[in-house]
Amino acid sequence: MANAQRRGLATAEVSGSQEPRIRVGLGALWLLAGLLAMRQAAAVLRQPPGERLTDLETWIGPNGVLRVPGPLYENGTFTGTPFAGLVLKPLTRAAEQSLGLFWTFGTLLLVVVLGFVAARALPRPVSRRTALFAAPVAISLMVLSLPVRNTFTLGQTSILPVLLVLVGLLAHASARRSGVVIGLAAALQPTVLLFAPLLWMTGRRRAAATAAGTFAGCSALAWAVLPHDSATYWVYHIAGAGLGQPADSLHNQSLHGLLLRLGLSGLPELALFGVLAGAVAVLGLRRAAHYAGDGQLLLAAAVTGCVAVAVSPTAWLHQQLWILLAVVGRVGRRQADRVVWPVLVVMVMTLSSAAVVPTTRGIHLVGENAPLLVALAAACAVPFLDRGSPHWDRPVPTRYAEREPAAPGRRPWIPSIPLLGFLRRPLSRPNLLLELLLIRAGYFCYAYIRGSAPETRGVAEDHARQILDMEVALHIDIERWFNHLVAGSWIEGGMNRYYTTFHFLVPLSLLGWMYLRRPVAYRWARTALAIATLLALVGFWLYPLAPPRLMPGLGYIDTANGPQDLAKPDFGPLTELSNQYAAMPSLHVGWSLWCAVVCVLLAPKVWLKLLGVLYPVLTTAVIVGTANHYVLDAVGGAVVVACGFGLQSVLLGRTRDPDPAAGPAAGPAMGPAVGPGDPAEPGDASRVHGTAEVRRG
Repeated sequence: MANAQRRGLATAEVSGSQEPRIRVGLGALWLLAGLLAMRQAAAVLRQPPGERLTDLETWIGPNGVLRVPGPLYENGTFTGTPFAGLVLKPLTRAAEQSLGLFWTFGTLLLVVVLGFVAARALPRPVSRRTALFAAPVAISLMVLSLPVRNTFTLGQTSILPVLLVLVGLLAHASARRSGVVIGLAAALQPTVLLFAPLLWMTGRRRAAATAAGTFAGCSALAWAVLPHDSATYWVYHIAGAGLGQPADSLHNQSLHGLLLRLGLSGLPELALFGVLAGAVAVLGLRRAAHYAGDGQLLLAAAVTGCVAVAVSPTAWLHQQLWILLAVVGRVGRRQADRVVWPVLVVMVMTLSSAAVVPTTRGIHLVGENAPLLVALAAACAVPFLDRGSPHWDRPVPTRYAEREPAAPGRRPWIPSIPLLGFLRRPLSRPNLLLELLLIRAGYFCYAYIRGSAPETRGVAEDHARQILDMEVALHIDIERWFNHLVAGSWIEGGMNRYYTTFHFLVPLSLLGWMYLRRPVAYRWARTALAIATLLALVGFWLYPLAPPRLMPGLGYIDTANGPQDLAKPDFGPLTELSNQYAAMPSLHVGWSLWCAVVCVLLAPKVWLKLLGVLYPVLTTAVIVGTANHYVLDAVGGAVVVACGFGLQSVLLGRTRDPDPAAGPAAGPAMGPAVGPGDPAEPGDASRVHGTAEVRRG
């Protein structure tokens, strides 16, 4: 009893000490959610009236299908059900300005309500922090998601079905009320009728029958009022198939759309689609019923919604919000693996396909169909944990390096080093899929920012003259001499190939080796590289610089591409993907210097260390000889890498040499000290506690 009381008092003291931090975090999350919502509303309302609600204009504009007398589906732009058209008819009398305000802020209101409903539907019990943070996080993610951003221009008819289903499925309402709201949702979006079998399979048979009856009644009402349109929608187009954009459009993330994009057509395609859709529906609904019986109703709704996306003849962007809800599923036994599935879903539902998967031929299909693939995975494959699993709320913990106590006698006004000392350094290998996702997203952002940086030719050329003047003053203006020495010589072709090949090959190879053999070193090194690259982006943005090959009248020779039209410089296939005036600092030199530091500190052989040192020297010679950079660009690259390692140490700390008594030394003073047998699992990390520590203070 006394021990229990002591534990309770200790828990209360910890909770009390964390209360201010929780309040600050909660306030920051709500502020972020509000800013995101206001930004999205402003993005819509600042557009001219004729361009504000572009998709909605096809419904209610002067020539919209709901305003012009005649059939709803005459021009094929209206894709809603006849019942949705019947509901929208009163809006045709609304003024565009007032309707725009109503539509925008009404959409925001629905997103907020949906966020609160989803937060309250999390399986109990949940921690107090989770209960407080769930709503603002859910609202922020939905506002950022592509389906909701598309909905701001298209309308609430794509959010309403989701909200109605969640209210009917999750709320403690009578069977009749639950069935009515789900039936109304199905009348607006027919594939939502799949929730009726889910209700039936979970024992709520009266609600299932009511949902089916409500759907039939609403559809019959629309048929009585709009018989021609109902026949067109349900008979001629078979639940709307063929309306709107072509079914093989990338916006149609359904199995039907995927098969059409793969080149199938006609009866073979329809037969295969029917078989696949039936299999996905059966397997997905059984999984959803299982999770509903386990008390995870929100996950059951998300799985069923993902089934609806996959088996629908057309699943347009604004109908894919179900996929985002699948983030609530818990996946993985290890604590470090828990974030992989949410990160994957959020990236797919908030970023373009090119940001998730490279557009390289062969794998571009994965990116183009990423929403569908994630929906299929959630419906049929992802092993979400049951609440009864021993890993549900107690995943295998991640082992961390022990913190050192603060130095005695340190003045309270002197900041502690590392500044982010509360972030502990894991000793386990990071999740590979998560690393690949973050690397891909980071590189996409890097390429986007570099391509968006100012590239005004006059400013870039003025900066180049400044660089040349400084080099003249320092007596290091060797670019033109060395460029002419290389051009036409036997080393010209080798330098050109070196410039385009080694820049990515060597750093990626080192990262792969460290991930497999030195995971702690991998975390340290990749963080420094990321910081250095971020600093380089700042340089590209603030100081656009014309490389030597693009400077008029100075006699430089572009060894790779020949004479240039300086008004439209050509750099081969990467011309449209890269900023031609992002030369300061040189990341070719920066990344090669990073490789040199890693090799010197971690390479097991002396000759490998020497190769590492030689690599930035050769890279500097190549960038100057091919007229792609100045000597000072190389200096800039070295500066950002030095800052990357320095900031990494200041923010996160650095490791020290291992205790000789604990075993053979396996690491440098600057970097992590873990040997080739680094643990792949957290449970194995205990083997390295004697050989690796992180300096904290």
